[in-house]
Amino acid sequence: MAAVTLLSAVPASAASPDPSPVAQTQAFVDDSAASPANADADDPAIWVHPHDPSRSVVLGTLKEGGLAAFDLDARTLQLVAAPPAPGPGAAPGRFNNVDVVGDLAVVSDRGRDRIRVYRIDPAGAAAGGHVLRDVTDPAAAPVFAASESEVDSQRTAYGLAAGRDPRTGVRWVAVTRRHETRVALLKLADRPDGTVGTVPLATVDLPSSFRLPDGTTWSPCEEPGEGPQLEGSVFDGRVLYTAQEDVGIWRIPLTSAGFGRPELVDRVRSYGVPQRWDAATEECVADGADPGFGGRWLEADAEGLAVADGTLFASSQGDSRFVVYGHRTRDLRIVAGRGTDSVEHSDGSAITTTPLGRRYPHGLLVVHDGERRPSAGDLPTTGFAFVRLEDVLRG
Repeated sequence: MAAVTLLSAVPASAASPDPSPVAQTQAFVDDSAASPANADADDPAIWVHPHDPSRSVVLGTLKEGGLAAFDLDARTLQLVAAPPAPGPGAAPGRFNNVDVVGDLAVVSDRGRDRIRVYRIDPAGAAAGGHVLRDVTDPAAAPVFAASESEVDSQRTAYGLAAGRDPRTGVRWVAVTRRHETRVALLKLADRPDGTVGTVPLATVDLPSSFRLPDGTTWSPCEEPGEGPQLEGSVFDGRVLYTAQEDVGIWRIPLTSAGFGRPELVDRVRSYGVPQRWDAATEECVADGADPGFGGRWLEADAEGLAVADGTLFASSQGDSRFVVYGHRTRDLRIVAGRGTDSVEHSDGSAITTTPLGRRYPHGLLVVHDGERRPSAGDLPTTGFAFVRLEDVLRG
């Protein structure tokens, strides 16, 4: 994978121990009796304050629990509820991924197949108060579904990345579809009433089956009726990186007309391994020997992606590692620190190389933690962990 060195000015160290978080958010519990109810942390984004970087804000999706805003000490500033179900039998809002472009936070609403948009208020961030205001176009159409009944089938907006075309300034949003291989490209559009909507630009369908070097054809094992979906995505200028969970990482160039030709730039280790669906256990099981066509670094699922200065950071969710693709590709774990938990089964991540004050003098990495310990009894807990960027990149 072609990439340049990330943040070469970060001090190097002869030793390169795995980093630990310096802060972590409250634990969220996926339970109707909790507050916020049914909150399951998933994906973070970082908004850098334009005048005072130490007042920057981290955002995180909580699925049915909505969207949260945190300060750089990981304290909760604001919780925004996901929309309720519009009627009997309909699904409620479920916020899956979030990204930032300019002063806008853009969210994929997996429950309602919409793009939700929130304006970020610097004054609110400086005051330590509410920073998010909903500016979603009330007439926003579903991203993929042709009707509201199709929305309720939940093959809906899933992974999301937002960015700006460096040539035209157009604000792009790339959205993947749950249980499908489709990626949609949209642009954000300012409405006369001050709300923000989306305009479809293009779609691309990535493969669900693959020709292997030995001439055979392989498809990753999925539940019946489901395809090998994509989720973790990030823009790097006019390139979209997107992770197909059971396949690997794709690099898709972008043009003024939409998508260029996709290239699979890394594969999960299980790429090409024969598997079949076992109805009794409701799991995929081995169905033959490993032919050795998989990659070195990623253990499925390939998940959250973040990029800075041309280097890609990816979550190897299956073994709770992270891969840094740079001049010397390497992997790491985020381990427990003084008063902070280790990170397991991470879904999403976000990076900024902007110095954010004394605590993050070289930038910040935020990752989703899929197993916050201790758990709340028998209920799983999740959250987000904040790591100094120099601790990630040293060595």
